[in-house]
Amino acid sequence: MSIDDYGGGPGPEAGVLVVTTNDVPGHRVQEVIGEVFGLTVRSRHLGSQIGAGLKSMIGGELKGLTKTLVQTRNQAMERLIEQARARGANAVLMMRFDVTDASDVGTEVCAYGTAVVLAKE
Repeated sequence: MSIDDYGGGPGPEAGVLVVTTNDVPGHRVQEVIGEVFGLTVRSRHLGSQIGAGLKSMIGGELKGLTKTLVQTRNQAMERLIEQARARGANAVLMMRFDVTDASDVGTEVCAYGTAVVLAKE
């Protein structure tokens, strides 16, 4: 697996800085826009479920499920950034992920945070 298969997050080309911290060194919050989120629900395909079931008997990483979760988190993050940009933000502070089962049919992933306008000090 390459780093793109198990990592993610927005690059600088996104135009919206996303951080898990309350502030950004060298910047001040000029305006708080409010909460933004990106949400997606994904189901697992039959092949990955069977493979995961077999792998769970002998142990080890469930690479197919890892890849699916990374893709799902990245999609939720993209939607978060789209919403922040549409509301006039150039940053999202205190970004978090929330992951839950969606009625045994899939996994719900929500990326959320506070949209702000940052200005350099």
